Amino acid sequence: MAIKQTAGREALGEFAPKFAQLNDDVLFGEVWSREHLLSLRDRSLVTVVALMSQGLVDSSFQYHLVNAKKNGVTKTEMAEVLTHAAFYVGWSKAWAAFRIAKEVYQQEGTKDEKAVHENSMVFPIGQPNDGFAQYFTGQSYLAPISTDQVGIFNVTFEPSCRNHWHIHHAKKGGGQILVCVAGCGYYQEWGEKAKKLYPGDVVNIPTGVKHWHGATPDRWFSHLAVEVPGEDCSNEWLEAVSEIEYDHLD
Repeated sequence: MAIKQTAGREALGEFAPKFAQLNDDVLFGEVWSREHLLSLRDRSLVTVVALMSQGLVDSSFQYHLVNAKKNGVTKTEMAEVLTHAAFYVGWSKAWAAFRIAKEVYQQEGTKDEKAVHENSMVFPIGQPNDGFAQYFTGQSYLAPISTDQVGIFNVTFEPSCRNHWHIHHAKKGGGQILVCVAGCGYYQEWGEKAKKLYPGDVVNIPTGVKHWHGATPDRWFSHLAVEVPGEDCSNEWLEAVSEIEYDHLD
């Protein structure tokens, strides 16, 4: 499915209709939509570095930084990318790029939202879920609630954060139960329509079912992940939920 872009027509449609059409339909509608060859996240990184290398730290650079953040590039990752590129494109260009990146990735509002979300539930948010970061798009947090008889973990997703498609396996028993405790999120099984989740909702996930879960674009979300006991339990992590799939959820 192609990305729908109208910025070109809105800004230059009357003055340069052909340029606007090429921008909206070809650059974004075709090139940016080739996710089977390069993910939106990777395309964002390539574009940010390309613009920085030319010293084009203008509104288009800011737009692509916002896009990169939306596509799952974290503040830490962006800082590292700009630092690495600085040695190849120029120190002064990096300073200019960092000034805008700092504004885009400003976390003051996020901290307030995080505190409000944590105060809305009885369980702690916990620490950044670094051990599983490679299987998430965006920032998640993990707080162990019980690890003795049955594993119970409070998993918190920042807005737009979600885990990759995955499958729970077990020779006997196994699977997972989600108990939603705060915010608003999604749960989707392969081939099925995504379901909105709210506090009090419970999702039973049997073994062998390909699925994902995470936050909505504008809300934090937390659920308890209950590990159902079984024999030879394991998780099979698969591809990320694409921006196109996620952006078209109801």
